[in-house]
Amino acid sequence: MSVNNTKIQYIKGVGEKRAALFARLGIETVDDFIRFYPRAYKDWSDIRSIGEVQPGETVCIKATCIQEVNAFTSPKSGVKIFSSRVSDNKNTMEITIFNNPYAAAKLNFGEDYLFYGRVEGNLFEKKMVNPEIEPALTDAAIKPIYPLTSGLTSNIVSKVMKNALAATEPIADPFPQGLVDTYNLMDEWQALQNIHFPADKQALEAAKRRLIFDELLYLQLGLLSMKAHTAVLHSPKIQKDYSEEFAAMLPYRLTGAQERVIAEAVADLKADTPMSRLVQGDVGSGKTAVAMSLMYSMAKSGMQSALMAPTEILAEQHFESIRPFFAQAGLETVLLTGSMGAAAKRKAKEKIADGTAAVVIGTHALIQGDVDFHNLALVIADEQHRFGVKQRTALAKKGENVNLLVMSATPIPRTLALFIYGELDISVLDEMPGGRQQIKTYVVNSSYHNRLYKFIQNEVNAGRQAYIVCPLVEEGESELLSATAYAEILKKTVLKPCRIGILHGKMKGSEKENIMRRFKAGEIDILVATTVVEVGIDVPNATVMVIENAERFGLSALHQLRGRIGRGKYQSYCILVSDIESEKSVQRLNVMKHTADGFKIADEDLKMRGPGDFFGERQHGLINLKIANLLTDMETLQEAGDAARTILAADPLLQAQKYSGLKQGVDAFFQDRRLGVN
Repeated sequence: MSVNNTKIQYIKGVGEKRAALFARLGIETVDDFIRFYPRAYKDWSDIRSIGEVQPGETVCIKATCIQEVNAFTSPKSGVKIFSSRVSDNKNTMEITIFNNPYAAAKLNFGEDYLFYGRVEGNLFEKKMVNPEIEPALTDAAIKPIYPLTSGLTSNIVSKVMKNALAATEPIADPFPQGLVDTYNLMDEWQALQNIHFPADKQALEAAKRRLIFDELLYLQLGLLSMKAHTAVLHSPKIQKDYSEEFAAMLPYRLTGAQERVIAEAVADLKADTPMSRLVQGDVGSGKTAVAMSLMYSMAKSGMQSALMAPTEILAEQHFESIRPFFAQAGLETVLLTGSMGAAAKRKAKEKIADGTAAVVIGTHALIQGDVDFHNLALVIADEQHRFGVKQRTALAKKGENVNLLVMSATPIPRTLALFIYGELDISVLDEMPGGRQQIKTYVVNSSYHNRLYKFIQNEVNAGRQAYIVCPLVEEGESELLSATAYAEILKKTVLKPCRIGILHGKMKGSEKENIMRRFKAGEIDILVATTVVEVGIDVPNATVMVIENAERFGLSALHQLRGRIGRGKYQSYCILVSDIESEKSVQRLNVMKHTADGFKIADEDLKMRGPGDFFGERQHGLINLKIANLLTDMETLQEAGDAARTILAADPLLQAQKYSGLKQGVDAFFQDRRLGVN
C-alpha cells in the first residue's frame, strides 16, 4: 500500500492557512486527504422531470426560466424574497430564494438551468425553496459532500481533492490479484478516484464496496493475528480453583450465568495459554462479582491482579467495594490514580512492586513507566469500550504473558460481538440477580413538563436525586435546548429551590469527575447532562432519569442511560420526553417502555433505528472506521472474515511477498487508530 506523505499544504489550492483548517479534520498528508471519504453525495446526474417527482423528494431538475425574477421584502420578518417560475416544457415549478441576491442573480429569463433541492408543495403546485442552481451545460455529476470545519466548504474540498488526485501517482493495489478476483473487487486506485468523483452510480457502489472491504479485512487480519499470537504463549496459571470458596463468602447467591462465566474463565486460567476473554453483561448483571472471583483465585494462588477503570471515580468505586471484601481473607487491595498525592502514590507503588498488594485497582496511572508489578498475572479492563487495544496491551506488558479479561456493560448482538472482538473469547451474562427492582418507564410529550418538574421536586424533597439528559451541548444547530441553557432555565424558574449541576462532554475530565463526585455525595440534587453520564458511577440515591428529545437517541443509548438509576432501595422512574409522533418513533420508545433486557433492546435497535446509528460516532469505541459500518456492512464483514482466516491459515505472519501490501495495510490501519497489534 503506497503512502504519499507529501504535506497537504503543498497541494494546489491549499497553502499554509488552509492546511491548518484541514488539520482540524485530521488531515496532514496527501494520503490522509485522499482517504478522507465523503459523508454523502448529491446526485446531479439523475435528472428528473417536474411531473414525475413527489413532494418531499430531493432531486435534480432541468428547466427553463420562464419568468423574470420578482423581488420583495417580507413586511413581517424583513427577509428579502426572490421568486420565479421554471418549466421543463411539460410542467412548471415555482423557485423561491430567501435572502440570497447572489443566487437570484444567476437566473435569467429564457435560459436553461439545473435545480437541485427538495421539492415542496403538492402534486398540482410544486416548488423548490433555496435550491442549488447551475447552468444547464454544467457537468451533471454525482457530487461529494464532505465532513467540514469552519472555513471549508464541500466545493473547496472537492476542488482540492481533484488537484490532490491529479498530483498523486497511481497507487499499486496492496491486495494480491487472487483476492481481488475471488471477491470481485474494484482496483484500489480506481476505488479511491470513484469514491470522490464517481463515474456513475455503479462505479460509486463498487468503490464503496472495495474500500469497505479494505477496512474490514485489515480489522479482521489484525484481530485474528492477535489471537493467534496469544495462542502460542505460555501464561501464569492457577493450580486450584477457589471460586467456590469465594462464592461462600458472598452475602448472596451467584446467578447461574455468573457461575457459568466464572467457570469459563477459570478454565482459561488453568490452561497454558493466556486468557483473552470478554465478559459482556447488561447493567446490574454482576460483572464485578465475576472479576472479584477470578482475582480471588489469582491472589490465593500467590499472583497479582490489576483492574483498570476509565475514570478515577469509577476506580475509587471499585476500590471501596472490593477492599473490605478481600481484607476479610487477609488480602491487600491498593488504589493508584493520577490525582493521588506523591506520598500516597509512592506507598502504593512500593506495595505493588514488592507483592504486598494482591489486587491493584486504578486508572491509566497503572500503565505509567514507573509502575512495576511483583508478579502480575491477570489484567481486567472495566468498561471495555473506553479503552483501546493499545492501552490494555500496555498494562498486560507489566507482567509476562498475562491473562486478560475485558468487561462491557453495552449489550451487543452476539454475532456482531464475534466480529468486533475478534481477538477475544466471549462470555455473556444473560441473567439478572434476583431482587433487582424494575425501573418504571414512561413515554410522555412536552405538555407533561410542569407535572414532571413537580414530580422531580417531590423526589428531591424526599431526599432523592434526579438526572435530566439533553441531546445537545450548545445552541445553534437546532431549536432543541442545550444542557447548559436548560439548566439555567430550571435554576431560575420551576426548580429554583433545587441544587442543579451541569455535566457535558466539552468539560475537562477533572471538571466532570468533580461534578460526579458532588452528585454522588448528595451536594447536587439534579444533574442536567448530556450522554456523558451513560457510563458512570453508582448513585443509589438517584431515582429519576428524564431524557429530553428521546427520539434523538438510539435504544441502546437510552437503555444505558436508564441503567444509571434503580441502583438503590428506592423505586426509580425513567421518563422519555418526545413530541415526535411518527409511527417509527412511537414504536421505538414503546420498546423501552416494555423491555428491560439490554440484549433484546440491542437487537431491536439493530432492526428499527438502522445500523448507522447503533454505535453512533464512537463505533463502540473499539475502532474508528472511516467508511465501513459494522452493521450495514455485515455481508462484507463476513466475506472479509472468511478472507482473513483463509490468508492467515496459509501465512500466519503475512511473510509471503504477495502479502507485503496486506501487512503494510494492517500495520497502517491499526497505527492510524492508535491501537497495538502484537
